[in-house]
Amino acid sequence: MIHYFIRRLFVGAITLVLITFLVYALIRMMPGTPLTIVQAVGDPSMQMSEADQKRLEKAYGLDKPWPLGYLDWASKVARFDLGNSLSRKEPVVRLIGRRIGPTLLLTVSSLVLTYVLSIPLGLWSTARSNTIAERTVSMLLYMLYSLPSFVAALYLQILFAVKLEWLPLRGMKSIDYADLSAMGQAWDIFLHALLPVICFTYGSLAYYSRFIKSNMQEVIRQDYIRTAKAKGLTERSILVKHAFRNTLIPLVTLVGLTLPSLLSGAIILEMIFSWPGMGTLFFEALNERDYPTIMGLTLMFSVLTLAGQLLADMLYSVVDPRVTYS
Repeated sequence: MIHYFIRRLFVGAITLVLITFLVYALIRMMPGTPLTIVQAVGDPSMQMSEADQKRLEKAYGLDKPWPLGYLDWASKVARFDLGNSLSRKEPVVRLIGRRIGPTLLLTVSSLVLTYVLSIPLGLWSTARSNTIAERTVSMLLYMLYSLPSFVAALYLQILFAVKLEWLPLRGMKSIDYADLSAMGQAWDIFLHALLPVICFTYGSLAYYSRFIKSNMQEVIRQDYIRTAKAKGLTERSILVKHAFRNTLIPLVTLVGLTLPSLLSGAIILEMIFSWPGMGTLFFEALNERDYPTIMGLTLMFSVLTLAGQLLADMLYSVVDPRVTYS
């Protein structure tokens, strides 16, 4: 197994190099630079001279061809330095560290909620298969899975924030957040996070519950399930102790990939809800052509995805001892 994971780490390192190389090439080929963007949105009377622009290009490394720029960035990463943000004038590590908390609040809450709800829902759908209630729930789940999250976000904002005024429209905190007690601050963040978490969760909930149901229906046709029925075991015992245990095997392969996909998919929803997370930061960095920040976020998303795949392999061997790696 050790040799297998060493190979996976080696392949992962090569994959990281290829991903970051391609992303760096793409962003350097985008129209505009950090300096031209600043001049475009700044005061026309305060435009910098050509000499100042060349001096800043040299200071930021923008005067070099992009392959050399990538090598400079990669050499800094090898020294555990992601560089400084060109637009915010602070280390990228500190910038990401400040934004990762709000994003994890949404994604981890969504991940936990997805598993807490989808597992019993999948078991219930299997036990009540082909009943009117099960078909109705399956149809609703299919409709939810087909509904884009950004469309649902807009409708939820209109209904609960604008029409009913039950929940905040956007942001993470209220204006008077600092004046609230500890419980009041926690409740305030909860209210602000409720709609984004719902939008993060419902699609995954629909997919996972249907995934569990389809795998359970395949498992319950196996011979050992018929043997368990012949022994007189209850339906609940058969589903939970025998069938579901084998359903976990394909299910865990999705665990390691869910969190990275949630992180990368947070860009649109965080923009809609004005949530101060990494998705919003990534969008802002793209608009500002903030190359170090874009590359830092890309590197983090890539590492999380590869680590998630490795975690899925490890969990796979834990759930099914028959699986060995060599």
